[in-house]
Amino acid sequence: MTEISNLEPKGLWQNFDMFCANPRPSKHEEKIRAAIVDYAKQHNIDCKVDEIGNIIMSKPATKGMENRKGVILQAHIDMVPQKNNDVNHDFVKDPIKPRIVEDWVYATGTTLGADNGIGASAALAVLTDDTIEHGPIEVLLTIDEETGMTGAFNLKPGLLNGDILLNLDSETEGELYVGCAGGVDATIHLSYGKENMKAGYVCQKLEVKGLKGGHSGMDIILQRGNANKILFRILKALEETDVRLCNVEGGNMRNAIPREAHAVIAIPETNVAKAQEIVKDLTNAICAELSEVEKEIEITMTPTEEAKEMFKECCSKRIINAVYALPNGIYRMSDSMKGLVETSSNLAIVKSNGSEVEMCCLIRSSVDTEKKDFAMMMKSVIDLAEGTIEFSGEYPGWKPNMASPILKEMKEQYEAIFSTEPKVMAIHAGLECGVMGGTYPKWDMISFGPTIEHPHSPDERVNIPSVAKFWKFLVATLKNTPIK
Repeated sequence: MTEISNLEPKGLWQNFDMFCANPRPSKHEEKIRAAIVDYAKQHNIDCKVDEIGNIIMSKPATKGMENRKGVILQAHIDMVPQKNNDVNHDFVKDPIKPRIVEDWVYATGTTLGADNGIGASAALAVLTDDTIEHGPIEVLLTIDEETGMTGAFNLKPGLLNGDILLNLDSETEGELYVGCAGGVDATIHLSYGKENMKAGYVCQKLEVKGLKGGHSGMDIILQRGNANKILFRILKALEETDVRLCNVEGGNMRNAIPREAHAVIAIPETNVAKAQEIVKDLTNAICAELSEVEKEIEITMTPTEEAKEMFKECCSKRIINAVYALPNGIYRMSDSMKGLVETSSNLAIVKSNGSEVEMCCLIRSSVDTEKKDFAMMMKSVIDLAEGTIEFSGEYPGWKPNMASPILKEMKEQYEAIFSTEPKVMAIHAGLECGVMGGTYPKWDMISFGPTIEHPHSPDERVNIPSVAKFWKFLVATLKNTPIK
């Protein structure tokens, strides 16, 4: 137990302490799943694991509430593994180390996993708290939400009986989400030839770091810098110095804005001074452009160990041009919902492996036709660069239902408890609601949660008072679910 286990509501925070203690990066949920199954056994909770690894639990209705519509509390058990460079942490083996700073819980140099550990912890707490009044309850804890929604995509029909899905994976308290963006992954391959290092060339390491990063859906509206795009902007400018790529690496998560990127480059020794001036001038320009959102950008070019090979000239130019030209960031804002990003893309990963550069992008849109149009725009760039692009993991958006009975009830309950109306919103991120709604089309769905800031980055934190409000609202919602 850590210090967070003494926070209120105690049952929820003790469960989250269990989540922190059990490693759970996406696709490595074995330890946390075993801990949850053991938790169910200890508390005599009906529990089963489906074929893909999702956990399904249930609890009968409180006496006298058997006539209420069944509720499914849903969250995902995996987390995004991101850490600062100076932190030694193995996400597959090491526990997260939570710490309290005033009204916030942080991790220690890593992502916290409040996304979506807090939601999952709340669902488990409902199952063990016999003071809560409720109709029939099921809990669905899915796997691998962060890297493809594998659990949601493979959820079979007929496993769940409830009528209402409460997704506990939103990140601003006081907001009720009734719709989300769909998405599709783009994986790009650009092959290249190599040649021996030419006489007169020296190697430099060009590095971009210090960016904030963040969630590629939730935080894209903040217009933060993308380390990959910045790196290739500089590489494009360095073409006049006869620069050649030797290797490149930036970003590591498809749904995280890349915070760091670097490339080993070869430049004629006679052009190094000129290259340094170009990097210096562009650094000043980029820092000025992003001064309101990025305060700690570091862009450096320093001598490094000599590489034996470099990209052929035509290949180096082709790849620099292709990456520089790829669209990134906000493409269109919504006309129907003020302040909502409609379509965007995140150039998440760029990495060379000796024979090709692989890139991963995540395209998001709440308009399916626009998502497809953006994908074809990206394909056009890659076709011109003589590369290949594959689209995978496509998932639908979630269309708002403003006539939802549970939405009406939750709005009334929130106003009665907190004397203010909740905001009803859609989100520019992929929620599992969109995917699961295709399998269970009759579900009435709402997503809500406590305030979690900077998810998918080591700055992730969850607001303690908002967790208490989230819990109080969840309990009231369960007590007042509609009659069948």
